[in-house]
Amino acid sequence: MELNFNFVEGLPDEDRKRLTDLLYIYNNHRSNNRIKKRYYNGKITLNEVNLGIALPPTLGKLQIGCAWGAKTVDVLAARSMFDGFVGSNGNNADTMNAIMRRNHLITEYKKACREELKYGGVYAAVSGKKNDARIRFYGPHCAAAKWDAESGRIECGFVFDDCRLTENDTTWSPDNIIFHTENTIWELNKVKGHWIAEGTNHQFGRPLMVAMAWDATTDKPFGQSRLKEPVRRLIQGYVRTIANATIGLEFATSPQKYLLGVSDEQYDTLIDQRFKTYIGSILYSTVNSETGEKPTFGQLPQGSISPHVEMLRILSTQFSAATGLTVTDVGVVNDANPTSSDAILAQSQSLVRMAEELNVGNADALYTIGQMALAIELDTTPDKLDDNAKEIIAHFKNPSMPSVASTADAAIKIAGAREGFAETDVFLEMIGFDQADIRRIRSQEARARGSKILKEEFTDDDINKGMD
Repeated sequence: MELNFNFVEGLPDEDRKRLTDLLYIYNNHRSNNRIKKRYYNGKITLNEVNLGIALPPTLGKLQIGCAWGAKTVDVLAARSMFDGFVGSNGNNADTMNAIMRRNHLITEYKKACREELKYGGVYAAVSGKKNDARIRFYGPHCAAAKWDAESGRIECGFVFDDCRLTENDTTWSPDNIIFHTENTIWELNKVKGHWIAEGTNHQFGRPLMVAMAWDATTDKPFGQSRLKEPVRRLIQGYVRTIANATIGLEFATSPQKYLLGVSDEQYDTLIDQRFKTYIGSILYSTVNSETGEKPTFGQLPQGSISPHVEMLRILSTQFSAATGLTVTDVGVVNDANPTSSDAILAQSQSLVRMAEELNVGNADALYTIGQMALAIELDTTPDKLDDNAKEIIAHFKNPSMPSVASTADAAIKIAGAREGFAETDVFLEMIGFDQADIRRIRSQEARARGSKILKEEFTDDDINKGMD
């Protein structure tokens, strides 16, 4: 992609300089992000993994399917289940929930979470107007930001919609870019080859961009990918081992045979009919008329793929340790795999802890996103929101994914120790009902109570009439 911000009509020089810095950041990470995307999609050629010993160079473009990269991201992302916002009084944040429904935030969060783990970070941009707040997520392939260490937030950033027709179109560039600063949202449009900027001021005092970052550090505030270099090396080992095993299986399927002491004519016949000779159940030959030697038939020992299977087990164990996935998750079964549900749960505890860490970081980002969206929705600024709006909390489901039976058992025990707990929606959620079921239960309970009251009133009236 080619972008050039040497001249942007309508954009102050200071902001143009910041925009140029952002472009440098974007280009600096673009090639590495492409690698991460390829490993996530499993598009790895043998040229990347060949040691030059066992694999012939002619197979360099061969691709071996590997889902380890996708597993590394998707299994952890599946345990981060954003469930909406809760107000300070414990009730649903109605205004925020309306914004969520309009922006399909739960569904969009799932997509953003995968992008976050794939690349290390993802950006949310908030925009819109009164009663129409908008929230959009952008991966680093169509966004860039500069970090302000002093404020602990984004200093500035840009986003654009990725509308390329093909993935390999490297000459493509966007025609519309949204550039965020602490007091202005700039919309940049390309008209006849040059950029024209139009700004909209705001009073938020910070860019309307928020980063959700996985495994962020002081020197990498926008996070680190789950597909880091050590993990990619293990994926390369998997691809190389599978390729070697495939070639070894070919040789095991067609073992090397030899025939000594044949005449020239017999040799030429065998060469011309190799496949027929291989699949034939009987091999015919006569004594060599020139030497009088009887032909000797033999077969070399077949190769074994057992060493390759053992190597896969070693790689899967290392991969499990590096990513927190269970060995079962990476698709390699061995005698050490857990057999009971308790053992499987114990093995997944490191992944659960990672999911809890992911939820804590993303909850903080979602809180800031929610504050900005509410302020736009109510035509105010975050510092002027009421207390209930300021205290909204992002709620996530339990990342350990307990069974319904165990959760229901825990809910019943809590209900026995805490009076009134059985009347709450939380109790119904714990015993396995979703929000749609809870609404139906509450509605039918209300109708049942109303019918009961009406019956009692009619009974009393009848009694009074009888007494009169």
